[in-house]
Amino acid sequence: MTEEVKLIIEELNELKQAVKDIQMTLENETNRNIRIIAEGHLDLNRKLDEALRAENEKEVLLIRVNSLETEVKKLKERIERIA
Repeated sequence: MTEEVKLIIEELNELKQAVKDIQMTLENETNRNIRIIAEGHLDLNRKLDEALRAENEKEVLLIRVNSLETEVKKLKERIERIA
């Protein structure tokens, strides 16, 4: 194969990995965050001010944990690629 074809194949593989990363983020992080927020809004029987205060803090923490888990996963993958 020519060098140009090898470069194109390499770029295509990088593009595939980028698309895979985006799909994983959508599946694992975005969808989970939407579900967390939706579940948090089901409990509207409690007093509004108590529910908002407690649930908002919980949602924010769950979203932050979810984001951190995703970042750790990405870092582990990068380390595996390097090692």
